[in-house]
Amino acid sequence: METNPAILLLIGTAVLAVTAVILWPEKGIWSRWQQGRQMTDRARREDALKHIYKCEQKGRHASMESIAGALNINTNDVAVLLSDMQAGHLLQIHSDNITLTNEGMESALHIIRAHRLWERYLAETTGFSESEWHSQAELQEHQLTPEAADALAARLGHPTHDPHGDPIPSAEGNYVYHDGQPLNELAADTPARIVHLEDEPEAVYAQLVAEGLYPGQTVRLIESNSTRIRFWANSNEHILAPIVARNISVLPLPVVVAEETAVPNQDHGTKLSDLPLGKTAEVIRISPNCRGAERRRFMDLGILPGTAITAEMRSPSGEPTAYRIRDAIIALRPNQANYIYVKQTA
Repeated sequence: METNPAILLLIGTAVLAVTAVILWPEKGIWSRWQQGRQMTDRARREDALKHIYKCEQKGRHASMESIAGALNINTNDVAVLLSDMQAGHLLQIHSDNITLTNEGMESALHIIRAHRLWERYLAETTGFSESEWHSQAELQEHQLTPEAADALAARLGHPTHDPHGDPIPSAEGNYVYHDGQPLNELAADTPARIVHLEDEPEAVYAQLVAEGLYPGQTVRLIESNSTRIRFWANSNEHILAPIVARNISVLPLPVVVAEETAVPNQDHGTKLSDLPLGKTAEVIRISPNCRGAERRRFMDLGILPGTAITAEMRSPSGEPTAYRIRDAIIALRPNQANYIYVKQTA
């Protein structure tokens, strides 16, 4: 049977099209797969560098098991990864001792700088919540070149610390340390300022966020024992397990007590979320922990010190609550109203 030339042409064209889709330089499936594989390898390498560097900073030695746990891969993959990194002059392995070379140290500092700059960017210019800063920065840190990191640092005003209080390395690798101590080690009845909240593990950090704690906040330790840590912060009493409180670093203050370390009173105000329906209050302040787009939105809505605000109604589900401010009705969820401190007037 004679084959129709048109069919052969059609088949040939289809084969060429499929081949082009798969093998086209840069945009083909094969090229994209390779790029994705290279990106995965790069991310693993940089995450391993971060882990090893942080271990060295804490006076510990990274191991194959600790790297496997940090990267969520098996030890066989870690062995291959470390072998490639050693061949790339990023680290040295002597027996069980894994140390970074100068080149590895430089790479580790860059990725740490990129991560912490990105967290600062998220906190200051976007609407991402605190609980999302770390995970979002984990996604972006591997994309940031040294030149892009320099540009971002300049845009942010060359910050020295990320929103958790971790020092941001300069382009030269220099740090400004916070010199804090764990809250557990603070002497009782000593005023102090929070200078750092450890954001790992995520479950512990989420608990600190839920408590409304943030760097810059003043605290006063009331009780410290093997079962609980009790302290005042932001005019509220907090009780944490010692293992959780250890993730809070503080710097003792002079004897003069900052207003937030005192026992709460009416002048400090209460959270707007606690204002009963039908009651009116005067805005005292917006929490310093309210940053970026959220803070700008509040100010644009006229939520400023001295402004009157009334709780009008609440949805059947319990949120949001409608508030009247300057003849306008705005809806705020409890987590948003918690940022606003008021003094009831009527």
